[in-house]
Amino acid sequence: MRTFYTLLFCTLLLACGDKKKEDNTVYLPASNGNLNSISIVADNILWEGNVGENIRNIFAAPLNGLPTDEPMFSMKQIPPQVFDGFAARSRIVLKIEKSNVEATTKIVNNPFAKPQTVAVVAGKTDKDIIAQLEENRDKIIDAFNKEEVKEKLRRINLSLLADQAVEEKLGIAIDIPSAYRISKSDDDFFWLRKNLSNSKTIELMLYEVPLETISNGDSTIVDIVKMRNAVTKTKIPGEDGIYMVVEDKYAPSMFSTIIDNKPAYEVRGMWEMNGFTMAGPFITYAIEDKINNRYLVADGYVYAPSLEKRDYIFELEAMIKSITIK
Repeated sequence: MRTFYTLLFCTLLLACGDKKKEDNTVYLPASNGNLNSISIVADNILWEGNVGENIRNIFAAPLNGLPTDEPMFSMKQIPPQVFDGFAARSRIVLKIEKSNVEATTKIVNNPFAKPQTVAVVAGKTDKDIIAQLEENRDKIIDAFNKEEVKEKLRRINLSLLADQAVEEKLGIAIDIPSAYRISKSDDDFFWLRKNLSNSKTIELMLYEVPLETISNGDSTIVDIVKMRNAVTKTKIPGEDGIYMVVEDKYAPSMFSTIIDNKPAYEVRGMWEMNGFTMAGPFITYAIEDKINNRYLVADGYVYAPSLEKRDYIFELEAMIKSITIK
């Protein structure tokens, strides 16, 4: 009998060992942090010197298309010796390492928490580190932005608007928070609004235009501005002939991007009311949909005088980037 129990114990021990060996799951704590806020892990001397200045110039640069300077990302510096526990759970992290290693830049997903994106920039000298930051700035910013868009969409998906009419008429799927309401539905044009406070709003227009509306080349941004002005004048006019136009005092910025694996134009700028004192930032995406011979246009804008607007524009950006064309 003793032999039986001895064999049973050994068998169970081996089985547990095999199970532990096969189970490679690593359980990570949940990440934390405000949206668009980077934890900068860097020695105090680096942070206060040329490396820190370069980091601030890149990641705290003013975001395009806002009426006042607001940083692309908010930042907090953490010395390496205290980057542990709760501090290591920040959702986006830039880690600066100065040591006797070749200059490198790596993007790592979920090393300390989940979800998390960590950019590790290393070099032997300050000059090496600064060169790496300059060379890889777009790659790092893109990785951070994608992480933050995913997080914003995760929060949005906790409570979504029932928008079957939008999806059926435009042939798309889009994540819109339930705090928005459809103010106007006109054939293939939809105008959605979210009230903030004291007449302040975040608004989103969704519509389509023929492919030939926007040319590819030097006049692309001119065509998009002309298209937008025509839509806002005819679809959402105000009283007494007042209507929204792109403010021509500030040239809008245009970038090429990808949404739903389709080429798209991204335009950021300022709008104003023709005939009335109102203004604010806007962000327009024109998504090329060759199968349906159209550009699907998602255009968001904010009216929030006296308030910072970066996070409102980012909310619109995240919603628009959730679009899939059916």
